[in-house]
Amino acid sequence: MTRIRAHGFAIACMALFAPWLDIAGAKPVSVPGYSVTQRWTLGGAGGWDLLAVDAGSRRLYLSRSDRVIVVDTDTGKVAGEIAHTDGVHGIALAPALGRGYTSNGKANSVTVFDLKTLKPLAEVKIDGKNPDVILYDAARQRVYTFNGRSNDISIIDANTLALAGTIALDGKPEFAVLGSRGQLYVNIEDKSELALVDLDALKVTAVWKLPDCEEPTGLAFDGAHHRLFSACANHRLAVTDSEDGHSVASVPIGGGPDGAEFDASSALVFTPNGSDGTLSIIHEDDPDHFSVVSTVTTQKSARTIVLDAQSHRLFLPAAEFGEAPKATADQPHPRPPVLPGSFKVLVVGPKE
Repeated sequence: MTRIRAHGFAIACMALFAPWLDIAGAKPVSVPGYSVTQRWTLGGAGGWDLLAVDAGSRRLYLSRSDRVIVVDTDTGKVAGEIAHTDGVHGIALAPALGRGYTSNGKANSVTVFDLKTLKPLAEVKIDGKNPDVILYDAARQRVYTFNGRSNDISIIDANTLALAGTIALDGKPEFAVLGSRGQLYVNIEDKSELALVDLDALKVTAVWKLPDCEEPTGLAFDGAHHRLFSACANHRLAVTDSEDGHSVASVPIGGGPDGAEFDASSALVFTPNGSDGTLSIIHEDDPDHFSVVSTVTTQKSARTIVLDAQSHRLFLPAAEFGEAPKATADQPHPRPPVLPGSFKVLVVGPKE
């Protein structure tokens, strides 16, 4: 059972460090306070989706409709651009290979680019439809795209760029994370499930229901304690045991999340809540107990997120929007336009 503790005094004192108890060992735990420390106004046309960070080169990669914007994480300035990525959703980085990979949803392709020069090297067409989330598997030197309209996973050899297979899924894949022993975990958004994939057998070996979770999107992983964290549309974070799929906890979060991150050094889970304009921060007291320790005001529309595990900073894109155009038969739910010059990245970090 999840214990959500509301220590008003402790939360109010989190401007420096809030003391919590480790339930397993009754040891005091210091949880840092977080706040928005910087706002990098980048501007530019188009919407956005996922992002990736390369801590080694101090670069942040942001998907922007038909291109990827690359930002220097020291200065917050644009360092370059990767063009011709039509409908780009995600970016996967392979520093050891010197390559990056983008999932191009409209083109049904993956663009391969050089990490140093940012120049495109190749475009790989896939059989899947609307590739969204993309992952690089360093152990197998493979790239996986999670295809939202064909309900499957495309596999690409990261070196030769040859298509290496397809894994069928029983619903729409959203975020995914790699395990340490050849497992892959995938949120199935339209079924409120988690799929377990065997990457050696290239097949789904288990499907676990996510109770008290609607439309799971963001997914984070605590590999040391075998805990998966699914951000759900009904204001819940579902915690699942990655070994047997049993439900561990259900924790309240904000509305409109489209991402999740786990920082192992502080045992904190983060969900960006785009419709609320907040960031939920949850502490893993022990593998079975979780406490909401803070809710940081960010900005409405800040729904995706990436963690720089070295600096412990989080990056959240956001913008202001105009009025949505009228619905049509082709576009029954049209998106409102991004207001010119309003696109930015919020940097959230521990208070010093």
